[in-house]
Amino acid sequence: MVSSRSRVILPVILGGDFGVYGIGRSFNEAFGCRCLCVSNEPTVSITGSNFFDVHHIEAGASDDVLLHELRAIAKENADKALILMANHDLHSTFIARNYDQLGEYYALPFPSLETIEVLTDKVAFAQACEDAGIDAPRGIGVDMSDYSDQWVAPSIPFDFPIVAKAARADAYDRLHFEGKRKIWFLEDEAELAQMWRMLGEAGFRDLFLVQELIPGDNTAMRSITAYVDSHGDVTLIGSARVLLEDHAPTMIGNPVAMITEEFPELWQQAERLLTRAGYRGFANFDVKIDPRDNRAVFFEVNPRIGRNNWYMTAGGANPMLVMVGDLIDGQRMEQKRISREILYSMVPDRLLLRYLRDEPLKKRVKSLIKNHRRFDPLINPHEDNAKRNMIVRLQRLNHFRKFARYYPRPTDRSF
Repeated sequence: MVSSRSRVILPVILGGDFGVYGIGRSFNEAFGCRCLCVSNEPTVSITGSNFFDVHHIEAGASDDVLLHELRAIAKENADKALILMANHDLHSTFIARNYDQLGEYYALPFPSLETIEVLTDKVAFAQACEDAGIDAPRGIGVDMSDYSDQWVAPSIPFDFPIVAKAARADAYDRLHFEGKRKIWFLEDEAELAQMWRMLGEAGFRDLFLVQELIPGDNTAMRSITAYVDSHGDVTLIGSARVLLEDHAPTMIGNPVAMITEEFPELWQQAERLLTRAGYRGFANFDVKIDPRDNRAVFFEVNPRIGRNNWYMTAGGANPMLVMVGDLIDGQRMEQKRISREILYSMVPDRLLLRYLRDEPLKKRVKSLIKNHRRFDPLINPHEDNAKRNMIVRLQRLNHFRKFARYYPRPTDRSF
């Protein structure tokens, strides 16, 4: 095991969105290291960064191509301690499929392919939750593998409105078609029939999940981030109360503003689920508190650290310190928990406050802003590229336009 104290760390990060920047920022703040982004088209927050280098690859690169590129990067940096990170389901499953080959060169904070297939299949995840005594939404899986003009959709045993999403993200992420949504909120039978038709015509031939709608606005959502070390111990845990989510069709459900907060009961449930599954590496949970009975309903677990990962670092629990201590230094780490209340927000304050209807919660947000405890992962005081920083701030302002188009006013159902 090579110590991070004797060799320079080089995080190699697949993807090019703001979540990748957040991963790199945490590494840079923990170790002062540079990071290598492997992407076909990274955002300007990365290309204009002081601590990122970019290795360009072709869009939709095959496993063989990506393996070749990653081996070449490893050989060019044989004197460094290499860590491979990713922040998209397609990349997580790629790493799991090629775990042994990549493990020759890189530390890999990811679960096995078997674990990913069980926990990221939303039908199987619901069963795993039931086995662990954890609540999940009621749902049915609809098999579209034999879709044709004569295909007949099954009846749905829930009242409308309902929610629908791909049971396995990787099968859906590869499809591109007009009207595609990350999550489908459906008001009636006509909208459901239209969705089946659009999916079938786009070539979707996998399992699609239809679920009951759990009411409540964005503030009912919770995000939990965890790390399970190589010994099976949960050595990092933290959480946040979501304040506002993105509502653009392909990004819906991604938080854009959160307050870090401890939720010990949710932590215990998440730890139980991860331990029972024999999980290793980073995990990110989406949970909603049902306002009808205050139940915590677990929606899904992502086999990666999550796009909004930097909230953990801002909250005093840098995930990279825990992971490097485990995989690079070989240390047994005590559990690190989030310890600082901060506002993590990628939207303008005025926009965020417009969507908060709970007055005590709005008061908390205003207090954090007033006391300079509001953080945006992309607004980094150590970045000195004027063009980069200007574009990042303009993108932040662009949320006014996006929310006016997709979610002009808050609702009790979040859509």
